[in-house]
Amino acid sequence: MFCPALRRTLPSWLWGFVFLALAVLLAFQAPQERVLKEGVRAVYLHGAWMWTGLGGFLLASTLGLWGWWKEDEIRLRQARAWAWVATGFWLTALPISLWTMQLNWNGLFLAEPRWKVALAFGIAGALLQAGLLFFPLRVGALVNALYTLALVWFLWRSEQILHPPSPIFGAKEVRFPLHFLVTLLALFMAAWSWARTLARTRK
Repeated sequence: MFCPALRRTLPSWLWGFVFLALAVLLAFQAPQERVLKEGVRAVYLHGAWMWTGLGGFLLASTLGLWGWWKEDEIRLRQARAWAWVATGFWLTALPISLWTMQLNWNGLFLAEPRWKVALAFGIAGALLQAGLLFFPLRVGALVNALYTLALVWFLWRSEQILHPPSPIFGAKEVRFPLHFLVTLLALFMAAWSWARTLARTRK
């Protein structure tokens, strides 16, 4: 992973679970916020999880377009692997967002536009990745780039009703965004471990 000795200790996919456990631990050790109090810890996990999925889609699109332009099969395989991992994070972020709603809003508000966009693209993304298995890698690269563009567009355009601006990056103390970024880094390392494994094994 970081050096040959560590890489020999655990396989890449297992390192993913190590980083995942670290991210969850970091989220639950996060400092409390004045308004949300302990509920902000769910926000740390939910936010970092969603951003890992979104970052994975952006990386899949970048690698895919690079591989498409250069006709580089290695980059195309990496792109497809990242698209699968990003989809997995995006889908599993949905129940975490429900838990975050319940914890901080004392109920579920499924009419929240951000939630509806996330749900729609999660289902569509899973079906899309399954369908792209039957198409060449270069086709998948272009389709995933369009999917990511649409996802970013709809998220940017979606209205916020109960979903507030970030209580973490809006905080005055630097420890809140710093802790969030470390949690995000741990989750992204988990995603990188699994994408690395998939890129080597998928046909």
